[in-house]
Amino acid sequence: MSIATTTHLNFRGTARQALEFYAGVFGGEVTLATYGDFGMPAGVPGADKIVFGQVENADGLRLMAYDIPGADDSATTAGTTSRENGMTLTDRTFFQSLRADSLDELTGYWDALADGASIVEPLAASAWSPGFGMLTDRFGVTWVLDVRAEYAG
Repeated sequence: MSIATTTHLNFRGTARQALEFYAGVFGGEVTLATYGDFGMPAGVPGADKIVFGQVENADGLRLMAYDIPGADDSATTAGTTSRENGMTLTDRTFFQSLRADSLDELTGYWDALADGASIVEPLAASAWSPGFGMLTDRFGVTWVLDVRAEYAG
């Protein structure tokens, strides 16, 4: 038996744009279905919004998303995140983690996600990784990026 988890992101009318952005960052195929595709009359506000969406690439990355019914087209970040004195201070309920095998690979993802983002912690070497950084992307998702490192233990 195997099990897999997939992050499901909830947006306020920007799921389509977010998934297309993430496909540009990570590659892969975007699948989108609107509320109208599932029977909502075309004239009803929100019929063009995403009820099911995902981006999936050949390396196994998958993100799912939808638009919260009735919500506007804004990127709303639930909570705040900052770094002070080497500590992460947040009241957010989750971060999206991305781990790469090399700093070169990670830097490519960092540079793409950083477009329009708020940088929480710049990408740099840390005590636990050759590369670590945090940012909140233009859609309000906070990403923790690091290079996979061997741990003694």
